[in-house]
Amino acid sequence: MKKIVFVVASCLLVSFAFSQDSLTSIIPSASPSLIKKVKLPNRPGDHFMIQVSSDHWTNKPDSINSHQKGFSRGFSAYFMLDKPFRSSPKYSIGIGVGVSTSNIFFKRESIDLKTSSPLLPFTAVDSTNHFKKYKLATGFLEIPLEFRYTSKPLEPNKSFKLALGLKAGTLVNVHIKGKTLQDKNNNTITGYTLKENSKRLMNGTRFTATGRIGYGVISLFGTYQLNNILKDGAGPAMQLYQVGITLSGL
Repeated sequence: MKKIVFVVASCLLVSFAFSQDSLTSIIPSASPSLIKKVKLPNRPGDHFMIQVSSDHWTNKPDSINSHQKGFSRGFSAYFMLDKPFRSSPKYSIGIGVGVSTSNIFFKRESIDLKTSSPLLPFTAVDSTNHFKKYKLATGFLEIPLEFRYTSKPLEPNKSFKLALGLKAGTLVNVHIKGKTLQDKNNNTITGYTLKENSKRLMNGTRFTATGRIGYGVISLFGTYQLNNILKDGAGPAMQLYQVGITLSGL
């Protein structure tokens, strides 16, 4: 809870610091008539971003890779503040707060989040009962920071856009979920749904490199986690990477 309060408070302070700029401070030589007509901070500046992604883990051992099936996917949403550079309004810094989720799907696999072992067990269940649908899901509260380029600052919805950045996140939830218990021949035993939560062996902090490129309100983006998914010594040194689409505006 303290982490969440800290993140929100930080963003409020940034919002206050950025709220007073006008075209006069960004372009000191601008004529009075231009200043009267245009105030760059009031333009749409990708203040709200929604992202949908295809999610993957790097450096997976064969025991995990052979059982990772289906379309693993993620969803993110961020509220961003946009600070144009004083020297050129085509460049800006974006900072904000948001949430990011990731769902990694498996077939004939069991992950014991509540294990008492220092290692997180990934167990193949090829020849025994298993769940038809099975996933490991994580949720992070994140602070994204972007260095942005916009070819037409006054018409962002008709502009080429490029952004590079970093995200820092704190883990708020991790769980495994299984649906429809089957026998080894894939015959349904019951419609039982299993859900277990535990953050003990997962890395509670995530640092991610980000990039996106696009036109108007649609961009392609990619992310790469800079630290490990699991805590040191809890399992393979894997990282999350995502590729997907961003919708932005406001």
